[in-house]
Amino acid sequence: MNLTGRNFLKLLDYTPEEIRYLLDLSKDLKNKKKSGISHKYLPNKNIVLLFEKTSTRTRCAFEVAALDLGMGVTYLDPNASQMGKKESIADTAKVLGRMYDGIEYRGYSQTIVEELAKNAGVPVWNGLTTEFHPTQMLADIMTVEENFGYLKGLNLDGIKLVFMGDARNNVANSLMVVCAKMGINFVACAPRELWPQEELVNTCKEIASTNGCTITLEEDVSIATKSANVIYTDVWVSMGEPDEVWASRIKLLSPYQVNMSVMSNASENAIFLHCLPSFHDLNTTIGKEIYEKFGLKEMEVTDEVFNSPKSKVFDEAENRLHTIKAVVYATMRDINE
Repeated sequence: MNLTGRNFLKLLDYTPEEIRYLLDLSKDLKNKKKSGISHKYLPNKNIVLLFEKTSTRTRCAFEVAALDLGMGVTYLDPNASQMGKKESIADTAKVLGRMYDGIEYRGYSQTIVEELAKNAGVPVWNGLTTEFHPTQMLADIMTVEENFGYLKGLNLDGIKLVFMGDARNNVANSLMVVCAKMGINFVACAPRELWPQEELVNTCKEIASTNGCTITLEEDVSIATKSANVIYTDVWVSMGEPDEVWASRIKLLSPYQVNMSVMSNASENAIFLHCLPSFHDLNTTIGKEIYEKFGLKEMEVTDEVFNSPKSKVFDEAENRLHTIKAVVYATMRDINE
């Protein structure tokens, strides 16, 4: 399959067959990495990472992926670029596109990464925007498949993945898309005011109908999580949101915390996923601040679940590397290979 020159901006742009190809390529590259087999397939190429929001997993995954593939890599932090300040997004894209062979963007509006892609002339990859987080999705689905062996047909109704929390955020949006594309039953378990946008829901329902799966929005935790194969959550307040929303978000989402009661209601072999970072204890600055203000020792997931055998969050985090490497290689490889 030829994806050379393609941008990777959102999974709505990719067919199930193309996503399948990227997952299979991820597995192959992971096996090579684990076996110590060199795969410097892209020598003499360079990529730039343009970050307006900081990250551990996304930055490290792109940097190690680039180095493993034999490339040079430049990281521009939120204060190291003039984009949007003294230089337009379009002009920034045109400059970087003449110096680099690929551009990763992590930041705010989806329109920014779309504008970069329109003007760069080289592949542009979305490392996270307010609306979507497509590289995270490949790692998530790869982890699901590693645990269950396949995506469709785990039982008569197929795999059931439940997202609990703010179902409007970029992770929930992207999970709904990738599940619809890959035949996984998706449930958004959240209070109604935090359900995803109706337009995206309708788009995903239409896609799901062609792939033998369903999209469901549900407020009741016991109904939503019943016999689920995957329980997924994310932090209750996303990067870029003001601190003032914590009080209202805690009030809304405390009933949607992932705890052992939730996991017990899911299927016997259910796994827990989280894109990380997670507030499951008091070992972070924000975790301590929330405890001092609201008395919560744990937020979106309990420490008991997070550190249980059902938790696959660190396998999931590692798979960010292998799936990002697959995206970079697939979109930059020589068309004649």
